[in-house]
Amino acid sequence: MAMGSSSNSTECVGVDTEPTALQKHVMFFDQNKDGILYPWETYQGGRAIGFGILRSTALAIFVHLFLSGKTRPGKFPSLLFPIEIKNIQRAKHGSDSGTYDTEGRFVPSKFEEIFSKHACTNSDYLTAQELKEMRQANRVPKDCFGKIQSFFEWKLLYDIGKDKNGLLHKDTIRGVYDGSLFEKLAKEKASSGKYAVTPAYKGTT
Repeated sequence: MAMGSSSNSTECVGVDTEPTALQKHVMFFDQNKDGILYPWETYQGGRAIGFGILRSTALAIFVHLFLSGKTRPGKFPSLLFPIEIKNIQRAKHGSDSGTYDTEGRFVPSKFEEIFSKHACTNSDYLTAQELKEMRQANRVPKDCFGKIQSFFEWKLLYDIGKDKNGLLHKDTIRGVYDGSLFEKLAKEKASSGKYAVTPAYKGTT
């Protein structure tokens, strides 16, 4: 993932410990590694992993419009809609798999439950139908925002992560939780020359 060294990543999010999985998930998009994520960085990250212009724009608008304020408690709203990565756990939504805990840490048992409960065809991947059934099973009553966000997150992941047979493999899903999938996709797109990728996304580690 395009995060810099472990020590640099820790400094970026303003803590003295290893970044959580949720912070790592977001840090790929933090182009200048200052711990603050802006809409144009999210847009550039979307392009780097293969999203088109419209989808990258929609991603940036949706993410920053709804998450910025949650990561900046007590601060006056900013028209730049920044996201403070150190507080990203505050933006965690409901109707999800529970694979991130309330602090943004990865919960292996919840990750395994995705497949033990919903991967009926094969324990190493999810079909499109199984993914839909998983989202429906995770829905919390009256949690409209969580349901919507969960739908779009899994829709985006399926679109960029499915194989040629339309299957979403376990290691692909695991990679999105710590952001390593984003780095992999950015490297592939950069090497193919199909997308214009800024230097920050060209395979830095």
